[in-house]
Amino acid sequence: MKKIINEVENVEQEMIQGLVKSRPQKLEKLEAGNIVVRKERKQKKVALVSGGGSGHEPAHGGFVGRGMLDAAVAGPVFTSPTPDMVYEGIKAVATDAGVLCIVKNYTGDVMNFEMAVDMAKDEDIKADYVVVNDDVAVENSSFTTGRRGVAGTILVHKLTGARAEEGATLEEVKATAEKVIANVRSMGMAIQPCTVPAAGKPGFELKEDEMEIGIGIHGEPGTHREKLLKANEIAKQLLDKILADIDYKGHEVVVVVNGMGATPLMELYIVNNFVQDYLKEKGVKVYDTMVGNYMTSIEMAGFSLTLLRLDDELKRLYDAPADTAALHR
Repeated sequence: MKKIINEVENVEQEMIQGLVKSRPQKLEKLEAGNIVVRKERKQKKVALVSGGGSGHEPAHGGFVGRGMLDAAVAGPVFTSPTPDMVYEGIKAVATDAGVLCIVKNYTGDVMNFEMAVDMAKDEDIKADYVVVNDDVAVENSSFTTGRRGVAGTILVHKLTGARAEEGATLEEVKATAEKVIANVRSMGMAIQPCTVPAAGKPGFELKEDEMEIGIGIHGEPGTHREKLLKANEIAKQLLDKILADIDYKGHEVVVVVNGMGATPLMELYIVNNFVQDYLKEKGVKVYDTMVGNYMTSIEMAGFSLTLLRLDDELKRLYDAPADTAALHR
């Protein structure tokens, strides 16, 4: 295993410390654990908390800041943070308006965030949560009941964060999150696995001429394995599955071409070149496009595609200001 790290047991802590030191005027790390919070706390507005296992950087700490998250709780690589850690994150940013947790649909994450929300309620903190399940690849997987939460989570952070900044109530902010979740779909693929530092070896194996379609962000299996195709053919497979799930025709959409950690921008732009033409051919109007690493899987090589169907409200929230390490608008 070749990795640019120090001690395996310190990877997550040193990563979070490095993130905070890159924006010391904006972010701070709690003493309680690997929890990143906004230095300038919200007052009288709903706070947003998210998180999950490390290894998906810049998610989730990279999206802490004005217009997006108020706190991100990082567990060990690909492992949910404990309920106690999530609760510490909730307490640190809680306001009288309440706290909404945004959780990716993985069994450990849902269970631990739900317990943390209950702990907060026991201490008279207004708290609630939503579960993101944007992955159209498989209905159930080795880590989930129902669809997985993947790169579409970033758009839930963005639009829900904007709604919270407007001063909406907890109920209204949750409704916005659920609206985004209902309108966002994703699917991914991989050509090379990643290596969890503590494991020291790749999580799965692919032959030189193979790819995995529909893979999850922890390397869990997808729909099938097949011979490596050209970029346009791969992107068409993913888009066809997404377009079959929601009627996007005649609607404006946000497109996210998301790298899995080791995919060069050159290749992501090649994919995007096809995506734009194919959506136009299908009668789908692209409002905006994000290309880059947003929800990764350490150094996995591959990409995912996300489409968010817009209306006037969602467009306004998408365009609202955001100031985070990984996304600035």
